[in-house]
Amino acid sequence: MKKNIFYLLLLFPFYNLQAQNCNCGDNFSYLTNRITKNYVGYADKVTPANSQHFKKFTDSLQQVANQANSYKCLSLCREWLSFFKDKHVDFGMDFGKLNPDSVRIFFANEEKTSWTENTFKSYLQQNKTTLDSIEGIWNYGIYEIGIVKDQTKTATEFIGFVMKADSSRWMPQQIKLKIRETDNQYQTIFFNGGDHSVNYPKLNIRKDLLDFGFFGQWKRGEKKTKTVYPPKFTAPDLMSSFKVLDNQTSLLTLPSFDSKYKLRIDSLVASNKDNLEHTEHLIVDVRDNPGGSTHCFEKLIPYLYTNPIHVDGGLVLATADNIRDCYEKDYPYATAASKRTMKRNNKKLRAHMGELYQLYNGNTIKRSKVLKNPSRISILINGSTASSGELFILRAEQSKKVTLFGQNSAGCVDYGEMVIIHLPCNVFNLVYPAAKSFHAVKRPLDNIGITPQVKIGDNVTDWIEFVKKYKN
Repeated sequence: MKKNIFYLLLLFPFYNLQAQNCNCGDNFSYLTNRITKNYVGYADKVTPANSQHFKKFTDSLQQVANQANSYKCLSLCREWLSFFKDKHVDFGMDFGKLNPDSVRIFFANEEKTSWTENTFKSYLQQNKTTLDSIEGIWNYGIYEIGIVKDQTKTATEFIGFVMKADSSRWMPQQIKLKIRETDNQYQTIFFNGGDHSVNYPKLNIRKDLLDFGFFGQWKRGEKKTKTVYPPKFTAPDLMSSFKVLDNQTSLLTLPSFDSKYKLRIDSLVASNKDNLEHTEHLIVDVRDNPGGSTHCFEKLIPYLYTNPIHVDGGLVLATADNIRDCYEKDYPYATAASKRTMKRNNKKLRAHMGELYQLYNGNTIKRSKVLKNPSRISILINGSTASSGELFILRAEQSKKVTLFGQNSAGCVDYGEMVIIHLPCNVFNLVYPAAKSFHAVKRPLDNIGITPQVKIGDNVTDWIEFVKKYKN
């Protein structure tokens, strides 16, 4: 009896996978079929010039997938999707569908180091006078990692390995990141996200801070407060804020245009009406803003406006899958007016099934007057300003009041309106866009981004102060 119970315990973590179709070959085939028929950028990316190469690439990965396990399937699907070079296309895991034991086993074969917490701390103590400036313990949220020089490389490279994490997705000794140093400049070789996805964020170092943009600001040293494992996940606070910096300058920070923040942004703009009307110079910070809904910045337009603002229309690939899984879904944060508009749009799409249908006509925003203040508006952007964050910039840059500062935006605004689905193996989820903007034809921004008028280099640590002091 005890033996039977033991086997049941061993098998239990895999129950979630076995109760559904998690055959890698089947799921890879489902993915390629879904994208081929429903991804609005497919015809732009797969052309007569590369179609034969793409077919061979797909067929070769399908053969591998037919023999692969569920863990390998994650990387195979991502490898195939990487062909499209579209930051709106994503493939990941829904960890809510798995218990912690299943997740731990799923990622058990990730690359590891021989360093342990104890051996690393001994190394730091014994070599404290000769350590590289980046070597040491760094923390962010639930993570503590050790960064140490990779002695197996002839070039100067560093590995960042997990010391403490969530004990399910990430375990001690697993490698979280790698960094290369060349001519006293550090750059990311790769950074593994929470779901072990491989990413390549730019690294900015500011004293005791490693800034990986969207992937967090890592502080030097161990966490001051003890973390209980496994810890409870807390979503980052992406709420907007307004601050009067001096008698001429105010700062409006907008970390996200997710629909759930719309009321907060609207309220913030309304409650600071008097401040805005007396602010000569408004700095709007949309760095690292991943986008969301264009409705979130509607209340800002009157303060930006100097002349009519053109808004491009767009096309939707009106397939049954896209309509059902995107346009007919119930969005809890949508307003009553938005839901009425969506209902009308769904009817139009159903009438044009199978077409690349022009659902959105271009329009021009016109206002009866130009507000005196703010008389000058500086907008901060960077490589993680994306999607609706970029749509905000496209409207704002048409104003004579506005100057864009920073670095090129993400370049993922040509396609939008996200379809989010689960594969037959329900732990896998797929995200892809169903709509395409007309600006993608006349001004393609895919993987290029919007270029600011005033570049801010990596050597500048305080962008706000830079903009305050900037003179034309």
